[in-house]
Amino acid sequence: MSDLFKSSSSPADMASRKEALMDSVRSEVALANAQELINKTNEKCYLKCVPKPGTSLSSSEQTCLSRCLDRYMEAFNICSRAYIGRINKERSGSQFQ
Repeated sequence: MSDLFKSSSSPADMASRKEALMDSVRSEVALANAQELINKTNEKCYLKCVPKPGTSLSSSEQTCLSRCLDRYMEAFNICSRAYIGRINKERSGSQFQ
């Protein structure tokens, strides 16, 4: 990574390296967000749906967990679509400035 910003690089080469680095950072952030979502949903849904932990889950606990996780995923997908739409709108707006 030390040669990422060498002064001998052309402006186009620098721009492509910068974009590659930004893509890598975006991917890492997306992965971290997905892991956080999984951890939070597991924690929140478990606390909500399993009041007395035992050796197995009852059918009502399984149903509760399934519905809880579905709600979290649905909310995450809605937020993700809105965020991606905003990013795309900002990108397309900056292309014409």
